[in-house]
Amino acid sequence: MQNQRRSVLKKMLAAAAGFTGISAVAKAAGATLPATTENGNVVYDQEVPLFSSFKVHGNTVYIAGIGAHFDGDIKAHTDHVLKEMEAQLKKAGSSMDKVLKVSVFLHDLNDYKAMNEVYRGRFGSNPPVRTTVAVYGGVPGDSLVEMDCIASL
Repeated sequence: MQNQRRSVLKKMLAAAAGFTGISAVAKAAGATLPATTENGNVVYDQEVPLFSSFKVHGNTVYIAGIGAHFDGDIKAHTDHVLKEMEAQLKKAGSSMDKVLKVSVFLHDLNDYKAMNEVYRGRFGSNPPVRTTVAVYGGVPGDSLVEMDCIASL
């Protein structure tokens, strides 16, 4: 019995490494996870698939990082990113009100206050949890902000 508990604990710790571990724990426990049901647009790099714009797995939607790749200030970039996020969520069958977690990556931490001015209120009356960091070296593609999120269906 004690060895069995240790085995389950080891599998649970492996789950922290990613969804493959979670699948292993679920299988070990006799549970099944729903298969991935939908991919968003696939982004290619030299004709090789690089990433999807979103993934739906079970009742959860994962939106890839969205940046703003045009001239403008942090408010314009934040507004663009949030509108694109909303569009991706709708394509996936979700909405801004169903977002559970947002990660915000800023080119410059001094833009935090201005980004918040645009961000505020975009997720309804029960906003998601959020992580905000300034990225050493800047956000890829010269965007002043990049965001990704996780939402329910």
